[in-house]
Amino acid sequence: MSQTDTVTDTGEIASVSGPVVTATGLTAQMNDVVYVGDEGLMGEVIEIEGDTTTIQVYEETSGISPGQPVENTGEPLTVDLGPGVLDTIYDGVQRPLDVLEDEMGAFLDRGVDSPGIDLEASWDFSPTVSAGDVVEPGDVVGTVPETVSIEHKVLVPPDFEGGEVVEVNDGEHTVTEPVAVLDNGEEVTMHQEWPVRQARPSEEKFTPTEPLITGQRVQDGLFPIAKGGTAAIPGPFGSGKTVTQQQLAKWSDADIVVYIGCGERGNEMTEVIEDFPDLTDPKSGNPLMARTTLIANTSNMPVAARESCIYTGITIAEFYRDMGYDVALMADSTSRWAEAMREISSRLEEMPGEGGYPAYLAARLAQFYERAGRFETLRGEEGSVSVVGAVSPPGGDFSEPVTQNTLRIVKTFWALDADLAESRHFPSINWTESYSLYKDQLDPWFEENVAPDWPEERQWAVDVLDEEDELQEIVQLVGRDALPDDQRLTLDVARYLREAFLQQDAFHDVDTFSPPEKTYEILTAIHTYNDEAFAALEAGAPIEEITSIDAAPRLNRIATQEEYEEYVEELEAEITEQLQALY
Repeated sequence: MSQTDTVTDTGEIASVSGPVVTATGLTAQMNDVVYVGDEGLMGEVIEIEGDTTTIQVYEETSGISPGQPVENTGEPLTVDLGPGVLDTIYDGVQRPLDVLEDEMGAFLDRGVDSPGIDLEASWDFSPTVSAGDVVEPGDVVGTVPETVSIEHKVLVPPDFEGGEVVEVNDGEHTVTEPVAVLDNGEEVTMHQEWPVRQARPSEEKFTPTEPLITGQRVQDGLFPIAKGGTAAIPGPFGSGKTVTQQQLAKWSDADIVVYIGCGERGNEMTEVIEDFPDLTDPKSGNPLMARTTLIANTSNMPVAARESCIYTGITIAEFYRDMGYDVALMADSTSRWAEAMREISSRLEEMPGEGGYPAYLAARLAQFYERAGRFETLRGEEGSVSVVGAVSPPGGDFSEPVTQNTLRIVKTFWALDADLAESRHFPSINWTESYSLYKDQLDPWFEENVAPDWPEERQWAVDVLDEEDELQEIVQLVGRDALPDDQRLTLDVARYLREAFLQQDAFHDVDTFSPPEKTYEILTAIHTYNDEAFAALEAGAPIEEITSIDAAPRLNRIATQEEYEEYVEELEAEITEQLQALY
């Protein structure tokens, strides 16, 4: 949305309180976009009481004073959708940062605006319909090669009536030129606008049954998320939330990735912006940015824009979902989003809830995560939006309101542990506090596509780790040597589960991504060691000799092997041979 939009009414500023401005004499509706002050700063109507209209401004408001004009566009905050959204970096209200940088350098002026996509760029449109065909909302009328990785499907907008195609225009066109004309006069272009706070319509929402493969063993192996599922990554400062989400963005098997840096430190977003263009997509060999959109709204940017960036990202994700793609959205972090809501709420003098957050915090979180899911699109195809939200609880306190309200909504919980991070165990996901409610509905997929005994192997690993957790309490009291031999052996097996299976090196060329087949092979190799070791123990072999065989430490090397199948086969044979030689 740009300042060239039609102005429907004009008022004037009555007061200014940070990002919250009140205006009088303005005829407006809730969520209308307005332009505030002489510089025309973008804002949104958030409260109307009598003749007083309250506006949250998406830019720094210093210098704005009472008496300056306020212009109403009469339209809600929308995003520009069409070819050109991918391989682009936006701010929280979908202003393309690279375009603005070219115009004014690294520091943006206030009041500047730019369309979310280039309205002048031409795209090669290939129609999939002909004159005489009947199309309905959500149908595809043609395709455009948006990037080297993604074919953009031009859809009949959801708010069209549809009808018979009377004209098709193939070839090079800008996004605002009609590529198809219907008998009722509706013109289909490659450009759509959609209100960010309104979910795009779909035909039906399904139960997810296919996992979102992340390439991270602790997640795929123990706590999987479904395509169309929701997950939370809470953790204290320095526990690895951002790196974990970046790993998911890089390696998850979604078709499209939308990464939202919501209120995070500028240096972290700089790292993302610098790294992503250089990354290669493991699926296609093309640049990863060819299927990625970044929304950068750092902690020094205006607080109101931080509140809107979450909605901008989820609307873009829904747009590609409607084309039949699987989209993964990473929000880092929803705590900063909630803090923005808290600040705006306090300036509105609303009654605070727990922790000073607004009473509607839980409702807003639910509305956001509810837009995730596996859907049947309006044209009958399947698409999904998976949402992974990082949470930054102050002091690592998971009982604070944002974490607790998120836990009531999401079905996968990856709890990051500061103690694990300090001991250099990454990903620092605590296996005793984390959980996934998708396991039962995803097990049939793993059984069919990876191994029939996948659920049994996973449950064995969980049981061993749980037993180790209980034994550690005893070890702290009486020492490891006071335990019976079988319990000492359990601790040894659990150590290999932690070091060879749960730990993963994000910076190793091979170990950074572990396909499910490799995850399973590592688990079964450790299980083989467990079975053979306990067999040797029962046959009378000394525990010291069992735990000191030469082959066992090589379990830690499986993760870094590119040709892991042959390595695992030889290792299992060697472990079996060395342990059986003890009795």
